[in-house]
Amino acid sequence: MQWCCSATAEYFAIEGIMKLNIDRERLAEEFVTLCEISSPSKQERPVADYLLTVFTELGADYAYEDDSAIRTGSDSGNLIFRFTGNNGSEPIFFACHMDTVQPGSGVEVERSGDMFTSRGETVLGGDDKSGIASLIELIRVLKEHRTPHRTLELVFTTCEEIGLRGAKGLEYRKLEAQYGYALDSTGIDRVIIGAPASNRFRVDVHGTAAHAGIKPEAGVSAFLVAAKAMTRLKLGRIDEESTANIGIMEGGMATNIVPPHLMLKGEIRSHSVEKLARYSEDLKEVFLDTVANWPVVDDPDYRPPTVDLKIESEYPAMRLSEQDQVVRTVRDAGLALGREQSFIIAGGGSDANILNGYGLPTAILATGMSSVHTTDERIDLDDMVKLTELVYAIACM
Repeated sequence: MQWCCSATAEYFAIEGIMKLNIDRERLAEEFVTLCEISSPSKQERPVADYLLTVFTELGADYAYEDDSAIRTGSDSGNLIFRFTGNNGSEPIFFACHMDTVQPGSGVEVERSGDMFTSRGETVLGGDDKSGIASLIELIRVLKEHRTPHRTLELVFTTCEEIGLRGAKGLEYRKLEAQYGYALDSTGIDRVIIGAPASNRFRVDVHGTAAHAGIKPEAGVSAFLVAAKAMTRLKLGRIDEESTANIGIMEGGMATNIVPPHLMLKGEIRSHSVEKLARYSEDLKEVFLDTVANWPVVDDPDYRPPTVDLKIESEYPAMRLSEQDQVVRTVRDAGLALGREQSFIIAGGGSDANILNGYGLPTAILATGMSSVHTTDERIDLDDMVKLTELVYAIACM
């Protein structure tokens, strides 16, 4: 689902918006610098130290690192910076994550015209350093030109790529702003206003080991038990709001041993809380029913199969409406710039899901990045400039 705002609609004149002073080359240099600071998940300390230096030098009124590292396993906590405003508008926050996926160590950036790619066998790191670079340029422009702006809070999280761990550990009550934006999506002039909730699950199927050539009838293959259960599961696209997937399986000992154990990990996602609960319960019932009805073998060494299940919430759903202030603000900022934006319901989870779960309405702004999580990742400087213009417009409203 998507709905659009038209640039031909009522024009919102915001003082300073038509006098943008984005320094393209400075933005480009900042982006390259950030990408070449290695920060794979749990190793965000170098980029965190860099941001602490940059925003302190830019005069942040508040700089704070939380204690989330104790829970995330990162070598850094989440960061919060505040730049007090003076235009009378309510505070807002912008959020980015500091970590990248692997291979993300030793990144070397290749620039061809205005296009940035990785020079080697690594990701580029535009996810999410394109957002971070734009926020640094935003603050520099506001400071240089003494532009009136609202109070801005900048949030930088750790371990987003491995389960949104930093956001889950964020001391969000330190924020003054009641709504904001996560800069973290592909494309440009796209605003994500909805995303599903997700449950993760682990299933351990226990069978009985036996020699596969001498006495296989005494064994119970955990693989066969799991296979029978999986033929009854709803996987892939379940309905228009829901998906399910088993992505990891581990088990087995040797080719001549009936496998006594198989571990499966997966996820269920849905935009409907009710459906998420129902499909999660369905998965549990299928595995329990499968082992309960496994055929009994008349052998003294036979033991029936068992199963252990663990289903946990990964992140809550997010769903914003056209009437929410966070949506109206970014829509009006786009109109002030004369640009059309698309408002999207997406299928993935991000820090925005967690922030919305805290009661902080958060929309996701596209940063221009593409082919993320691959070594073909790339981004165009023009798109990073457009993102910076958009957050500038929001800041000055």
